Amino acid sequence: MVGPEAVAVELLVNGGRHVLALEPRETLLDTLRERLGLTGAKNVCDHGQCGACTVLMDGRAVYSCLVLAVAARDREITTIEGIAEHGRLHPVQQAFIENDAYQCGYCTPGQIMSLVALLNENPRPAEAEVRRAVSGNLCRCSAYPNIVRAGLAAALAREPAP
Repeated sequence: MVGPEAVAVELLVNGGRHVLALEPRETLLDTLRERLGLTGAKNVCDHGQCGACTVLMDGRAVYSCLVLAVAARDREITTIEGIAEHGRLHPVQQAFIENDAYQCGYCTPGQIMSLVALLNENPRPAEAEVRRAVSGNLCRCSAYPNIVRAGLAAALAREPAP
């Protein structure tokens, strides 16, 4: 429910424009999930400690539970729902499948988005860089070795064939 303090905010999410009346205190995570129906980013800790809510803001990984939706105005937001292109999985998504990099799947969207941000910035990361990129994403199932393997595989898959 929107109260009298609501302000009109235009958000660019996954390439689409959305004009919403939002309370200034509403988080980007709540806006994505509750108002736009984009439930890939998970609300787990709500304190920026688990990484399950990771999305990209202007290409950089952020915890959407720590970003106010009004602060996302004029910023390009990309969620897990927006990274596949032309019906094809993003290379990181495909690598997660091929490397069994998920168990329960709850942390998977945040892990993937952190790796997408890394590969956008550095297409040829070393293993230590992949580990650092996902270090803020907790996985209770301990799929970390496969997550790292998937990140490295995605980097190789994105490269043009020689």
